[in-house]
Amino acid sequence: MTGKETNRVFENEAALEDALSEPSDALVAEAASWSGDLVVLGAGGKMGPTLCRMAKRAADAAGNGIRVLAVSRWSDQDAADRLRAVGVEPVVASLGLTADLTALPEAANVVYLVGAKFGSAAKPFDAWATNTVLPALVARRYAEASIVAFSTGNVYPLVPAGSGGCAEEQAPEPVGEYAMSCLGRERVLEHAAQEYGTRSALLRLNYAVEPRYGVLADLARTIHSGEPVDLGTAYVNVVWQRYANEVALRCLTRASSPPLVLNLTGPETVSVRQVAEQLGGLLDREPVFTGTEQSTALLNNAARCHAMFGYPDVALGTLVDWQARWLVRGGVLWDKPTKFQRRDGRF
Repeated sequence: MTGKETNRVFENEAALEDALSEPSDALVAEAASWSGDLVVLGAGGKMGPTLCRMAKRAADAAGNGIRVLAVSRWSDQDAADRLRAVGVEPVVASLGLTADLTALPEAANVVYLVGAKFGSAAKPFDAWATNTVLPALVARRYAEASIVAFSTGNVYPLVPAGSGGCAEEQAPEPVGEYAMSCLGRERVLEHAAQEYGTRSALLRLNYAVEPRYGVLADLARTIHSGEPVDLGTAYVNVVWQRYANEVALRCLTRASSPPLVLNLTGPETVSVRQVAEQLGGLLDREPVFTGTEQSTALLNNAARCHAMFGYPDVALGTLVDWQARWLVRGGVLWDKPTKFQRRDGRF
């Protein structure tokens, strides 16, 4: 990464979204081989809009005339309009169990972003329906497509901080209904591979960050407001969202039957205390800490991902700096906390 990138300042959300949706040369080269239209299901969430923009930019740069169709309820009409302005086609649809999935657009490629996490402790049946039954129906609807589905590192057990995190060979040991239902999502896509020959990739992500939300935004907001930082979860993994978007799109040409399973995160085991102290220095706030640091945490080893796609293009120190600058400049923060501190799997 160049010094210019390291010192980059995002003047506004438009500049930030441009950065988050910028395709690499490698993605553009691969986009030339995409054989049909791309449907992004659950495109109105945190990652969807910039992923759709990146896909469209890559396809256009490659001279590939495919359509990028962004499926969501689109309660935020402004977000839909911004995508439409750059050539992405918003599709209004409710992705529930009773929805007519045959009405969804035809596509050779699918990115699946639908998921239920928060509220799953109170209504676990909703989480199971959304995270397990719905992807089974989608896999049947798009049985002949390549499907890239986001999963989560929560399917793994808590491991010692010095272990380097769980690799893909680690047997799942999900804690709580949310994590169990996410493993269910993986299992039904594995079933689709066996039943229909459906090609898919399952991305176990922990945690995508950008200045408006994510682990770093959670910590910066807490420190800036003078609230105590809970150290019960003392370590975490993070990755720049642009990299996560790109890996998802590049997996379209790597989807397989049985599915490709891939951890997706940054290379560091991040100390929450150390990052909080760095943010505190940049924000001119002295962090206040609470809780006892535990020796285990939810940690992923993404060495396989990095071998396939290279290391994330933005280093942890730069992400911390960008987060602090964004907050100091009055940048918007989304009210979408990660709750990464939870150790009992209850969300």
